[in-house]
Amino acid sequence: MTPNTLRIALGLLLFGAAPLAVTAFPQQAVSDTHMSQVEEPAAAEEPTEVGQPGAEELTEVEQPTAATEQSIAEIAAGDENFEILTAAIEAAGLTEALSNPELSVTVFAPTDEAFEALPEGTLDTLLLPENRDQLAQILSYHVLDGEVLSTDLASGEVDTLAGAPITVVVSEEAVTINEANVVATDIEASNGVIHVIDSVLLPM
Repeated sequence: MTPNTLRIALGLLLFGAAPLAVTAFPQQAVSDTHMSQVEEPAAAEEPTEVGQPGAEELTEVEQPTAATEQSIAEIAAGDENFEILTAAIEAAGLTEALSNPELSVTVFAPTDEAFEALPEGTLDTLLLPENRDQLAQILSYHVLDGEVLSTDLASGEVDTLAGAPITVVVSEEAVTINEANVVATDIEASNGVIHVIDSVLLPM
């Protein structure tokens, strides 16, 4: 099964409908320094922390041992900062898709604190079986097609697997995705890369 076929399969899991047409990244949203020019970090290297308020709160988010042998779903499940995210992935039926080693995606992963900051009752409602499709839509809004390292990000809009774009703003002080701050970057997995954010992204 090719990576493109897997992305179509992920689209089917997310929407239970026609495969999602994935659009290439707009040029303005990806820096000129592409992945091929970026040195691979050592397996034991900690994820890069973006210098901005609140980043120190996530200093315990560590690069798992032999992270490239673990999938995105496995890394999330093994990190205490992502317990709610892991529960949401399972409730949305996306664990298998995000465990496939042939998939290549980028995930902006909200911490437990980010989910807990949602309006009261929102999370409990989203985790109900009857709201599985809505939850999958929200989670897919945090996923980009292909592996995008922090050095590849530039200010602009980037399409997500939800079909709606996110807005990336890169400055000397911080990187933001919509209104969320990126607090740790480049946690590499066997099927992509994870960047940690401090707010849940909601499609408009």
